[in-house]
Amino acid sequence: MDSSPVNWEALDALIIDFAKSENLIEDSSPPSSPSLSSSPSLSSSSYHSRLIIRQIRRSLEAGDVDAAIDLFRAHAPFVLEDHRLLFRLQKQKFIELLRKGTTEDRGPAIDYLRTFLAPCALNAYPEAYEEFKHVLLAFIYDKDDQTSPVANEWAEKRRYEIAGLMSSVLRAHLHAYNPIFSMTLRYLISIHKGFCFRQGILSPISDLTERLLLEERDPPAIPQESLYEAQPFDEVDIQALAHAVELTRQGAIDSLRFAKGDLFQAFQNEICRMRLDAAMLDELVREYCIYRGIVESGVQTLSEPLKGNPLESGCYSTQDSSLDVDYSSAKWSNSETSATTDMSSMRGTDVELRYASDPANNLEDCSTSGSHQSENLRLLRNRSHVACERSKRKRWRGRHDELDHISDIHFNRCSKQEVSTAMQVASATISKAQQGVENINGEEKYEIVLGMKELASRGMAAEVLEEINALDPNFFAQNPVLLFQLKQVEFLKLVGLGDHSGALKVACSHLGPLAASDPNLLKPLKETLLSLLRPNEDALVTGLPLHALATSLQVAFGKRLGIEEPQLVRIMKATLYTHTEWFKLQMCKDRFESLLRIDSLKENSTPVLTSLASSKSNTESCNLGSSQVTISSTTRLSDDGGSPNQASSRDVICDENAILKVMEFLALPRADAIHLLAQYNGNAETVIQQIFA
Repeated sequence: MDSSPVNWEALDALIIDFAKSENLIEDSSPPSSPSLSSSPSLSSSSYHSRLIIRQIRRSLEAGDVDAAIDLFRAHAPFVLEDHRLLFRLQKQKFIELLRKGTTEDRGPAIDYLRTFLAPCALNAYPEAYEEFKHVLLAFIYDKDDQTSPVANEWAEKRRYEIAGLMSSVLRAHLHAYNPIFSMTLRYLISIHKGFCFRQGILSPISDLTERLLLEERDPPAIPQESLYEAQPFDEVDIQALAHAVELTRQGAIDSLRFAKGDLFQAFQNEICRMRLDAAMLDELVREYCIYRGIVESGVQTLSEPLKGNPLESGCYSTQDSSLDVDYSSAKWSNSETSATTDMSSMRGTDVELRYASDPANNLEDCSTSGSHQSENLRLLRNRSHVACERSKRKRWRGRHDELDHISDIHFNRCSKQEVSTAMQVASATISKAQQGVENINGEEKYEIVLGMKELASRGMAAEVLEEINALDPNFFAQNPVLLFQLKQVEFLKLVGLGDHSGALKVACSHLGPLAASDPNLLKPLKETLLSLLRPNEDALVTGLPLHALATSLQVAFGKRLGIEEPQLVRIMKATLYTHTEWFKLQMCKDRFESLLRIDSLKENSTPVLTSLASSKSNTESCNLGSSQVTISSTTRLSDDGGSPNQASSRDVICDENAILKVMEFLALPRADAIHLLAQYNGNAETVIQQIFA
């Protein structure tokens, strides 16, 4: 059974949408962000707008304020019409004129003060004129004097602050939000870090998350002055936003003011303030796309050794990246290597290690020499499916900053080349497939695994069984549940065709003996046999999610060949788990999980007929709302650090208003507020009196 909590199909959709939205793949179809979200407030941001924002950010970070102003004038003139923003730009321009350090530059700096900065300071905002007088000290204090009153004005950090501020403003006004997956990743990693810190757990993916999610955030956008007198917002929204993106209460109020009370827009504004390492994310996405057969891998790319920084070549970890999660104690352990392995040690390692490590020392002799010609013809027929599927793959384009998009002519030429290359590789693989696993090179192993995935997704179970047995006769002996699933597919196909005797033969020969050796398979066996009572031509489609089975097969057989799961899946497994555990502590439902498609990523994609009996928590969850109540289980509280005396007391029903009152007055997280209320029978006034007594 696939133990992964990640719904690979949902992740595929988000990854493809991200790659299209960021123009990382050569594809003529538009990104599908709007269809991914059920909320109309989450719109797909355009690549062109995000590109303009990146160019403005780079100009300001480099101190080229004039270039940024030109871009504002051409694409976002509203920024220059806002005197509060314009004053900050002009003040930075004045500093950059003085930074050149020559006597000749002082004249233009003084002229700029008289003509632009001083008049703007009078109308920008109340504190602007004081700031104007303060920045004049830059005339007499050197930029290298770290003890001067204007050291902060001289600091290059100020460039990044104003660049981040302008980015926040532009994102909101142009609705140029990051793709859904990018926002989801920011959110999940931030919760993961907070959960691990709070629980005192060493994160198994810290080697990735520390590099991927940067510590600094862009400054928040400035609300219009007219919005400072806005009607008070619902405390439920304030607390939800504050704790979702780690804001103070006042910060959450300001964010809601800027978004004119739209909670979800405010959330998007705040989540996009978090900064990801774009180069590292692109490589993680590319690795995933290659693994899933979404894009072409490229033979040259796979055979070239890594040079320089490993982040530039998509290799992020040691060969073994398996992750064991202890769900009862919320602790992780890496099965063979430490999760904090220094990534710099991977310099000089071949990229093929991520896709096709040599498993020769771990596999028995799987040679199938002397196969009949009919098997070669069968393999040829099956490989045609692989070649056809490979022809649909996209070419990885990478991140480019030009404003124009790929032309249709160029795209069509690349597509034809992909088809030709796919047919050549597929035909070359046929003769090698009969020689056993140990004689197949890395690229061919990778194609074989994708071929198995494609066959399984089409319900061609018999063909999958034949090919895998030809390559590795011992595989299904070590993976009996996968064998059971494939035989289920055969059974359901025969039932759909009306061949009941053939279906029963499969059940007697394979399903029955497998269930006899594993009692956990008895229940799915009974459910499978029930299809005999309600024959349906679509029984295979409706009764078994073939894509989930195909993914399970890809992961298991890929590992058998030395092809590890992508690092991105490792991140998703850990962060989705901590997201679930975090909201168990909060004793409520995440208000933003549907917006970011987290709920679909958690949907169980395990084949239903083979889902083994597993205990599921019946913990009551609640939606944030003014009328909700929270049942605070004292047993759960003792697990979260509560006293043993609480475990023996009765459950306490906490009113939502009481929870919010304690959270607001004591500035506490939701879980701590519920914890305190449970000690005082849900009485918020008593809790507050005891704290301040």
